[in-house]
Amino acid sequence: MSTKYQLSVYALGGLHEIGKNMYAIEYGDDIIVIDCGNKFPDETLLGIDLIIPDISYLVENRERVKALIVTHGHEDHIGGIPFFLKKLNVPIYATRFTLGLIQLKLEEHKLLRETELKEIHSDSSLTFDKIRVNFFKVNHSIPDCLGIVFHTPEGTIVHTGDFKFDLTPANKEYADIHKMAKIGTEGVLLLISESTNAERPGFTPTEQRVADHIVEAFLKANGKIIISTFASNINRVQQVVEATKLTNRKLALLGRSMVNVVDVAMERGYLDVPEGMIINQDEINDFAPEKVVILCTGSQGEPNAALARLSTGNFRGVEILPGDNVIFAAGPIPGNERGVTKIVDNLYALGAKVIYGSGSSTGMHVSGHGYQEDLKLMLTFMKPKYFIPIHGELRMLHHHRMLAESVGVEPGNTFILKNGDVIDIVDSVARQTRSVPAGNTYVDGIGVGDVGEIVLRDRKQLSEDGMLVVILTMSKRDGKLVSEPDTITRGFVYARHNEGLLKDINRLVVKTVNEQQDRNNQDWSSIKQRIKKSVGQYLFAQLKKKPMILPIIIEV
Repeated sequence: MSTKYQLSVYALGGLHEIGKNMYAIEYGDDIIVIDCGNKFPDETLLGIDLIIPDISYLVENRERVKALIVTHGHEDHIGGIPFFLKKLNVPIYATRFTLGLIQLKLEEHKLLRETELKEIHSDSSLTFDKIRVNFFKVNHSIPDCLGIVFHTPEGTIVHTGDFKFDLTPANKEYADIHKMAKIGTEGVLLLISESTNAERPGFTPTEQRVADHIVEAFLKANGKIIISTFASNINRVQQVVEATKLTNRKLALLGRSMVNVVDVAMERGYLDVPEGMIINQDEINDFAPEKVVILCTGSQGEPNAALARLSTGNFRGVEILPGDNVIFAAGPIPGNERGVTKIVDNLYALGAKVIYGSGSSTGMHVSGHGYQEDLKLMLTFMKPKYFIPIHGELRMLHHHRMLAESVGVEPGNTFILKNGDVIDIVDSVARQTRSVPAGNTYVDGIGVGDVGEIVLRDRKQLSEDGMLVVILTMSKRDGKLVSEPDTITRGFVYARHNEGLLKDINRLVVKTVNEQQDRNNQDWSSIKQRIKKSVGQYLFAQLKKKPMILPIIIEV
């Protein structure tokens, strides 16, 4: 627990990982939380829908949690908010566009009426008990992104949010470069900065380059144009709108998230779409193919997204014809390459012309995250005494540390942390000596936190080696078997082709039960454990498999 005169900083998500960002600043009676994101499970987390941060420490200190400040509207920064609010209903501060996306989530979870949403902008100022908060505008791949400045009695802490430096932004929203420089001149005790592209040299290319490539592709295209990007990348959506207008086509939106985000962007003035351009899904076939553009989700190979369904012919009422053009206007995130490749193969099989690959090779995408020179420029503006690289896997954090030292941060003043590690600052001296609970909370259907490591291990075992159920009917009076065991397999072996094996298992079960009775042991749980052990050892010796074994005893 922090003392009144101790400043503490820690992450509950976003370190050694890309996703589920959540950070906190503590001083005295104030805890200010920054972002509450999710990340999506990989193939090892069977049945899991989302992963969100463990907020048990914040729940234990609920009376001190004063606010949740959101830097921008990407899922890895807002996706966990509904689950957070069910435990901690505190005011949420975010920009106009970000609030629109948060409201969509809260409506879905029926939390909108109970939540206090407060709009902020780059010139806003918030005051809590001992902490004053200001903001500055940054460029990213979604509108309305902020960096945050925390003024505390110990010194100034800056959290950059996700950022890059784009001097020709597509939405004409320029970063507050002069404000950043002024913040650094006034003195920054600690900088917390994102590390996603810390391994990539140079500056991040401008969004303007993508606009030129999209127009070029549209002008060359015959047939329908299907273009897929991140729904949240409103700058890219605006570029598609402009190219659609230039080529005198109509625009259809496919995918729930694309429709929802575009609705929010148009309603709040972040997207300018000519009247009559957008058509409904069921109107696509009313126009000649060369008069239609389809903007859809699925650029990362998601199996249930619109593009995946189009590639397999499973999108009702819409099909890709030979000669149609498909453009991936987003590079694959590491780990998603296999899913993207499968969709590309399906598209070629349909006879489509496909533009795909990394953004640098196609010109159809640039990153929203700063490269090395962007990161060094932020460090140079802020001139921090201490530095915490965040929002990245371990190698990215280490690369960011080296960049910091190359522009003047003292060696030893950069902290490479794990989620839960706490930096305590007293008399402007920072130390890492303790930690708070942190980890993953799994969302499975409507269950939050119900699934732990043991359940996941069982699911993994079932997926790999299947299940064997042994049903025993036993006498309640004398504890003896009334009939032969009944053995059922699921995902293990095909019973009809392995009758001999199942008979051997039944004989082994009978032998095990009789041995337990000879020892005057009629405790059902002990008998089940002995069956699991003996049958498990036998199956591994025979087949080198470890199915889940479930003995069931029915008393009669």
